[in-house]
Amino acid sequence: MDQTPAAPPVHAARIRTFHPRRGRMSDRQRDALQRLWPAYGLEIADLDGPCDPAALFGRRAPLVLEIGSGMGDATAAMAAADPDRDYLAVEVHTPGIANLLDLVERHGLGNVRVARGDALDLVRVMPEGLLDAVHIFFPDPWPKARHHKRRLIQPGHVALLRSRLAPGGALHCATDWAEYAESMRETLTADPELVDTHGGFAPRPAHRPVTKFERRALTAGRQIFDLIHHRR
Repeated sequence: MDQTPAAPPVHAARIRTFHPRRGRMSDRQRDALQRLWPAYGLEIADLDGPCDPAALFGRRAPLVLEIGSGMGDATAAMAAADPDRDYLAVEVHTPGIANLLDLVERHGLGNVRVARGDALDLVRVMPEGLLDAVHIFFPDPWPKARHHKRRLIQPGHVALLRSRLAPGGALHCATDWAEYAESMRETLTADPELVDTHGGFAPRPAHRPVTKFERRALTAGRQIFDLIHHRR
C-alpha cells in the first residue's frame, strides 16, 4: 500500500532544500543558454498542470530524474551511454544549466532536458509511477543541526519521490558527507516500500561518472557513499 503522506502545510513546503548560488557565465555558456533554453529547457515555476514527458521529449521512453545536476558533466555522460532512456535534469545554478545545454548540443543528446527550479515542486506534479529512476548525487548536506530540516533526503521527501517511481524503479543517492550518508541510509531503509538490495551502502556503480566535485572530495580524503534502493 502506498505510504505517501498528505501534502504538507504551505509553510513547510516552502522550506528550500537547496541554496541558490550566483556564478559568472562564460560567453559560450551564455550563448548556449540563450539559444538552447527554448528547445531544451523547462521552467518549473511556469508549470500549470501535470508534467508530460512525452510532450517534453517528443517520445515515450523510461525517464530518469536527475536532482541537482551541477555543471551537467555526469548527466551528459550517463545520457550519452544510455540513449534508450530520457534524462530530466533539475538545477537552480544558472551557469550549470547553461553548461549542460552546451554539452547537450555538442554531443547531440536528444534524450536530455533541463528544468530550472525546485525539484520537489516538479515531482509533485508528476503522475505516480512515472519514473524509472531518481538520481540524487552529492546534495547539499546542510551540516548544521538547525539546517537538517532543509535536507532533501528526509522521510516525507523520500515518500514523495518513491511514489513517483515505477515498481522496480531505483532511487540512487551519493554523498561524500559521512554523517549525512548514515542519515540517508536510515531514512531510506525505514521506508516500507523501498527495498535495499545491497544491505547498506552499495558498491560504486560503474554507470555513475566521476565528477570534478567527487575528485576533489577524494583528494581531500573524504569517502564516497552510494545508496541504491528500489520501489517494491
